[in-house]
Amino acid sequence: MIEKSETATPEKQEELPTLTNIELYANRQEKLRARKARIAALASSLIENPEENIKKLKELRSYVTECDPDMFLTVRKLAMISMMEVFKDIIPGYRIRLPTEAEKAAKLKKETKKIRDFEETFLLNYKKYLEFLEMTCKGKLVEDKDNRFGKSGAELRPSPAASQSLSVLAAKCLCEILKAHPHFNYRNNIITVLVPHMNKGNKEVRDIVCDTVREIFRSDKSGEVSLEIVKSISRMVKIREFKVKREVLDSFLSLKIKEVDYDGDLVKQDGKTRKEMMKKMSRRERKKKKKMELLEHELLETKASEDKNKKIKMHTEIVQTIFHTYFRVLKSLHQSSLLSTVLEGLARFAHLINVDFFEDLFNVFNNLIDSGNLGYRESLHCIKTAFVILMGQGEVLNIDPMRFYTHLYNSILSVHAGVSSDDTSLVLDCVECMLGRRRRQISQQRVLAFIKRICTLSLQQDGHCCVALLAVLRSFVVNFKSSELLFDNETQGSGMFLPELPHPEHSNAHNTMLWEITLLKNHYHPVVRQFATHLGKMAPTSGEGQLPVDLLRRDPKQFLQDFKPTEIFFGIEFPKKCSTKKKYFKPGTEFTQPKFSQIVADTCRMMDGGKHRRTTRRQCYLILEFYKNKNRN
Repeated sequence: MIEKSETATPEKQEELPTLTNIELYANRQEKLRARKARIAALASSLIENPEENIKKLKELRSYVTECDPDMFLTVRKLAMISMMEVFKDIIPGYRIRLPTEAEKAAKLKKETKKIRDFEETFLLNYKKYLEFLEMTCKGKLVEDKDNRFGKSGAELRPSPAASQSLSVLAAKCLCEILKAHPHFNYRNNIITVLVPHMNKGNKEVRDIVCDTVREIFRSDKSGEVSLEIVKSISRMVKIREFKVKREVLDSFLSLKIKEVDYDGDLVKQDGKTRKEMMKKMSRRERKKKKKMELLEHELLETKASEDKNKKIKMHTEIVQTIFHTYFRVLKSLHQSSLLSTVLEGLARFAHLINVDFFEDLFNVFNNLIDSGNLGYRESLHCIKTAFVILMGQGEVLNIDPMRFYTHLYNSILSVHAGVSSDDTSLVLDCVECMLGRRRRQISQQRVLAFIKRICTLSLQQDGHCCVALLAVLRSFVVNFKSSELLFDNETQGSGMFLPELPHPEHSNAHNTMLWEITLLKNHYHPVVRQFATHLGKMAPTSGEGQLPVDLLRRDPKQFLQDFKPTEIFFGIEFPKKCSTKKKYFKPGTEFTQPKFSQIVADTCRMMDGGKHRRTTRRQCYLILEFYKNKNRN
């Protein structure tokens, strides 16, 4: 029988010491301090001498895949920002081209080989860093199993808030690199990653990317980067079947394009004719022709005309891509939320539209107006686009704009001192295009009707908007002599004024008066009172009632900025939160009627230069709240 061997007793494993929360926190802080010091040292050495310390870039990149569960979120954020700053500083001003197999096999000088090794190492780490940012932007947590800082078997499970913060930071890094070096390698890849985030549900990421795209559009002089972004946006809009947010198409409004060349397509045809001409020439003539072309090309380079032609070509392609996107929206989705943005974009680039699209555009505009689905803002953009076209190349077209005049006449009163106050500048643009620049092409009845309607519109505006409208009204009174009929209290001919009629031609505006000016003479805004007094005396250019020179020389739209209301109201700063409820007043401190009236009178006298006037109930409550807070202090 075989004897059983005695089993050896297993040795007891050493138990790890139990740490308190304070000790765990101190341990984490110590490890985090070491990581920060090493990241700072690596980044400083790379910025100081990139060629000599380029191998340290790999070690710095290893920190963006930190896997220690105690600190991976903080270390990754620090490493991402550090690498972004390093790349922004050391990226060369040229695109790096990797060598071919034949070039690698060739013998090189020591200095040339050193530069090539630097470029290859730099481009490899730059590519992997961009790939990491791309995955992080998509919400995926990149883990490196070979990371020497990782713990075996440890799983990283960040909270949704932590994962979202990493995504936002990754998007910021990509945007900063694209803004700083739009010429460098992998530009198309960065654009392809960022453009879909313009339509994401995360508002923070969407705002960051959209602001970056707008900034690039404003600063791009050659148009090369803008063209790639516009093409990528156009593809995304088409793939998503126009189900995108307004911010995506609103970014096009930041483009600064003033000149295009739609005849550039004829260059290819000229190339064919050139080959036919060269065949007919003799050898001596062909040789002479080539020398002349070479000389002309060198002259163009000295004058920098080639760069200008390239820029115009880029801008032309950008505009064509934008208009294709706009026209698809107009033809397919009349009730889309993008319609307002498209009409605003057409109004912005109306002077660049190809003449071949004019008739189709006017048919679309007429259908939109007839449908009745347009809001007042979309209508104003539609009208502005139509008249900008008619002022330019569209003058040769035989188009009757009477329908647009009627539509503006009916929709102009939708702009008031409420939520639509900011659209006053759009009204000024439409009125200037339709009346100011076409004064010789409109009838007297239409002019009088619009002058009366603008005067009525000024009654329902804020002070700065009212000043701008009165400035436009003054220019019409000066330029149209027929406006004298509106200052006469005697009727001219038959009929009575009918403001409710939709057609300005048939409203009998010659039998009314500008009685609104009398009301505006008592306006709270001093400049409005100046303009009202000036217009009440039929806008004299000299003598009593004339305006100061600084008001005469200002553009009407400039008044919107110069007199825009702020927290300070005529020298009196009101509190941001002002309640009119009676419960906020302490018992026994309520104002009696005599004191209430006295405070109102004193404040009005101070604002109005010593003249007492009537004040609205809301203004009275604001004044009382102001005095109450002042007494408390």
